Amino acid sequence: MSVHAVISAVTEKIEKRSREDRRRYLDRIEQAVARQPKRKALGCANIAHGFAACNPHDKDMLRNGAGPNLGIVTAFNDMLSAHQPFETYPAIIRD
Repeated sequence: MSVHAVISAVTEKIEKRSREDRRRYLDRIEQAVARQPKRKALGCANIAHGFAACNPHDKDMLRNGAGPNLGIVTAFNDMLSAHQPFETYPAIIRD
C-alpha cells in the first residue's frame, strides 16, 4: 500500500468514525447562526459600556448585530471599563 493510500485509508476511517459527532456539531453551529446576539436585550448603560472602548468599525458591527460576541476576559475587563487600563497595550494584544 502506498503512503497516499495509507493516508486515504486513515482519513476515511476518521471520517467514518466521527460522522455522527460532526453532524451534531454542524447542527449546533447552524442553530447558533440562526440565533441573534443577545445585545438587543442589554440595558442602555450596559450597551454604552460595551461599545465605549470599541473603534468605529467594531461599534457599527456590534450595533447592527453583524459580529459575534468574542473577547478575551481579563481580571479587569478593559472593554467594560471607561478608564481603559489596557489602552496602551500593543494593538496585537488588544485586538
